[in-house]
Amino acid sequence: MTARLSLLSLLLAGLSFCTTAQTIEQLTSGKATSIRGLCAVNDHIVWVSGSQGVVGKSLDGGKTWKWITVKGFEKTDFRDIEAFNANTAIIMGIGEPAHILKTTDGGDNWKVVFADSTKGMFLDAMDFYDNKHGVVVGDPIDSKFFIAKTTNGGNTWKKTPPIMQSNAMAGEACFASSGSNIHYFRNKDFLFVSGGTVSRLHDDAGGRSIPIIQGKESTGANSIAVRNSGPRVSNTFIITGGDFTRDKDTTRNCVLTNDGGQTWFHPATPPHGYRSSITYITNKKLLCCGTSGVDLSTDSGLTWRLISETGYHVCRKAKKGKTVFLAGSNGRVARLIL
Repeated sequence: MTARLSLLSLLLAGLSFCTTAQTIEQLTSGKATSIRGLCAVNDHIVWVSGSQGVVGKSLDGGKTWKWITVKGFEKTDFRDIEAFNANTAIIMGIGEPAHILKTTDGGDNWKVVFADSTKGMFLDAMDFYDNKHGVVVGDPIDSKFFIAKTTNGGNTWKKTPPIMQSNAMAGEACFASSGSNIHYFRNKDFLFVSGGTVSRLHDDAGGRSIPIIQGKESTGANSIAVRNSGPRVSNTFIITGGDFTRDKDTTRNCVLTNDGGQTWFHPATPPHGYRSSITYITNKKLLCCGTSGVDLSTDSGLTWRLISETGYHVCRKAKKGKTVFLAGSNGRVARLIL
């Protein structure tokens, strides 16, 4: 009897291990698009956007999907998306020319709300702090990062005058890798991170150096996640990136700050390679992903554990919910199982 109980205990322990080890559940794949835009309105309503003019929407947490190819934009790469409900969403086409489109009927029809054919125009990411106020950042033109804002839910966009835009250094740009290199605060301040031969944190005070890998066009910061502090502006945030041409290299691929970027420190155990996106799950639990896998931290980013070797471009927590979704190449969408 004791032997049987021992054997049963071992089998149950093995089953438990297998269950907890399977932390990423793939929801869909096979669509001919590389997804870098992802927005979960809640645990049920999820929008994604990608290459070849493709937009996807699920109303049941990713179980079933409606796929849309935006007419007239079949070759556009929509690298970011912001959704407000099941009917209303905004997508960002990188350039040239750069476009921002909006739908209010669930994706059946799209209206161009911003267009710019300036030579060198390349949009990188958007962020909204509510359903009306948003900001978009683009690569430098004439050594100035492009910035535009909306106050009416993306119906119109107003460019920030060049005198108020951040100066870019030689070889400095942004990565349109996950739509998560910018954060818009409710007090109308915003942060964004750059990469390339120079990688910096930009805010109203200008650009400040980040101790992350840099020096090549393929290196630098890709994503910033800001810890929730309620109505106050948080000074605690974490930045991930690396070298996308060496996507398993852990060299200076993650940095943290608790004082708004005045001082920085590196994780004791960094993410296991280049990471294009990072998101807070709770104030202590974070997820990051890249082409070489997915990492989880349960101690505010101090140590990271590889939980999947499947590559994803972007990860996002539901704005009003608890579910964390991921998306990547080949139309792949997944969710985190904690």
